[in-house]
Amino acid sequence: MTRSTRPIHRWLALLVLLLITCTAAQAKPYGDIEQQRIDNTFPQHDAVSAPGGKFKVRTITQAGKPVGYVFQSLDVMAIPAYSGKPINTQVILDTAGVIRDAYVLEHHEPILLIGIPEVKLHEFTAHYAGVDVRQRVVVGRSSDPKAVTVDAIAGATVTAMVVNEGVMRAAHEVAVSLKLIDGKAATAQKVALIRTDNFASATWEQLTGNGAIRRLHLTRGQVDAAFKDTAAEAGGAADETFIDLYVADINPPSIGRNLLGEAHYASLMQALKPGEQAIAVLGRGLFSFKGSGYVRGGIFDRVQLRQFGNVISFRDLDHQRIDDAYAEGIPTFDEMSVFIVRPQAGFDPGSAWTLELLVRRQTGPVSGTFSSFELPYQMPEEYLERPLPTPAEQAAIDEANRPLWLSIWYQKQAQVLVLGAALVLLTAILFLQDSLARRPRFLHWLRRGYLVFTVGFIGWYALGQLSVVNVLTFVHALFQDFRWELFLTDPLIFMLWVFTAASILLWGRGVFCGWLCPFGALQELLNEAARRLKIRQFELPFALHERLWAIKYLILLGLFGLSLESMATAERFAEVEPFKTAITLKFDRQWWFVLYAVALLVINLFTRKVYCRYLCPLGAALAIPSKFRLFDWLKRRQECGNPCQLCARECEIQAIHPDGHINANECHYCLDCQMTWHNENKCPPLINKRKKRNKAAPAQIPVVQLNPNA
Repeated sequence: MTRSTRPIHRWLALLVLLLITCTAAQAKPYGDIEQQRIDNTFPQHDAVSAPGGKFKVRTITQAGKPVGYVFQSLDVMAIPAYSGKPINTQVILDTAGVIRDAYVLEHHEPILLIGIPEVKLHEFTAHYAGVDVRQRVVVGRSSDPKAVTVDAIAGATVTAMVVNEGVMRAAHEVAVSLKLIDGKAATAQKVALIRTDNFASATWEQLTGNGAIRRLHLTRGQVDAAFKDTAAEAGGAADETFIDLYVADINPPSIGRNLLGEAHYASLMQALKPGEQAIAVLGRGLFSFKGSGYVRGGIFDRVQLRQFGNVISFRDLDHQRIDDAYAEGIPTFDEMSVFIVRPQAGFDPGSAWTLELLVRRQTGPVSGTFSSFELPYQMPEEYLERPLPTPAEQAAIDEANRPLWLSIWYQKQAQVLVLGAALVLLTAILFLQDSLARRPRFLHWLRRGYLVFTVGFIGWYALGQLSVVNVLTFVHALFQDFRWELFLTDPLIFMLWVFTAASILLWGRGVFCGWLCPFGALQELLNEAARRLKIRQFELPFALHERLWAIKYLILLGLFGLSLESMATAERFAEVEPFKTAITLKFDRQWWFVLYAVALLVINLFTRKVYCRYLCPLGAALAIPSKFRLFDWLKRRQECGNPCQLCARECEIQAIHPDGHINANECHYCLDCQMTWHNENKCPPLINKRKKRNKAAPAQIPVVQLNPNA
């Protein structure tokens, strides 16, 4: 070992110590805060039920009445985040379908594990308090004027969008299952219109057969079963008809005229104001759907409509009695009524709605208990006319219906175009490398400019730093549940990986490591500046150098083994990569991570790319498939290595062996050796050939012409 290499070993020893310190850092586990969030949201509640139902929802009660519902998004749906695993969020709803609290309980996002403070994540989810589940929430900007927009987490936009998708979709599903809202509510869809130009004569059988008239038939046994184990439990003839109930929206002529007769229908339609709907309800059996409540208080207490989560009640002014019905084949009914839905109810005749029949049984002198029976209704499409949306409305509808990954691509389309153009330029450089290598000055400046772009745009601006965590996620996805949308959620990372995969097959790992890795580019630019400032450079003996290569492969193997046991643990130990600290978070994190990254950059001032050459597990992962590259584009001569050692001495990462061959697993494709290869004034074999040509050229003897007459 020479004296000049001893400082390098000291630095490496310090680096190992820092590495152990950083990778041992563990994210603090979440405490049991679920109950605490419930207590803060509903401080007066007195009980929380056990999880129940399809989505394991717990009911929060106060004085025996439900005031809210709590569930975890992972019990509703599992949307994979960037780590490949879903983010689990506890969501609390009130009885009106409004989110009262959302709090992330567990995640495996690399950027958030030991990077961006957890408080940033909780500040983001705090925006959901007060959001109705029927609203559309967009991270960033949206062309939909009705959408609620929230700012993303700086440095973790994809994670924020996945959290948003998980919270809102899960909350909507739960609200629908609890019947807090209607499942077919549409925020950007216009209210359907009733067609008045398509009257067709129809019988009772035809109207009930096509769904224009819907039926609910209840027996005494079914009603008794609804009150079982309550104070109102009773028994009777189980097969006896309790009520035979029919309902129809009679605004369409083919329903109303056939049911009421032409004169009565015309009179009713003339009395209706714009936007009002007439609902016919017909019943027979032991139970009256009208009851007597409307006489006492003017409100019908046995029937009501529900649509989009809204309850529509009827007063005596909304009611008309039907004295006779004329549809051919109609059975005899005990009572027939028309209820008018007023415009302020926001009723959409083209969307599904439900008629609720409320059956009350007395349990004491003034007390009683209710049971609800539902009759769903959806008007057949043949009676409807759905207006076409305007271009702006259609754009909002399309935006709302896009998959999450496609929405992210639309939001980052400017970055996608810039990176796409940069990758096209790099492809041109690689294919034209021989021509460019003959112009070394131009190629040097072109490369420096590209490295500045890689650090500034790809790294610090677009956060497009690839990581060994991406490799581990991909490998696990291949053997578990591979889904393309998992990798499409970050457009720039996806584009870089696709280009890197293609470049590995053509040129090897060096294209990414030498041109597209932001941390590698940062190291190279700093070392270039150090050389210009005449800072002394140190190189390890080649025998030691090639043995240190093995370290990065051992680190990769260790991380892969950890990932088989726990991906979260592997992600924490992947902090051996300083990428998150130096690039993604721009050195804004805990001091020990900053010290580790800065130490690597300081060592790099004296020896180029020490981290890349000896410690980088991502470089090791990319070197493995480089064995299968299809072409060898870097030119060598027979004299390279024996006797000429110029390129080997000049290779600043020592990727050229003393025997002259280039180790593609270690080459960063800087093209310096190719510039020397084409330089007739620098490459020794070319210089020797030129000298031999000059020496072998015959001397030019001047010709003297004699005068024969002399």
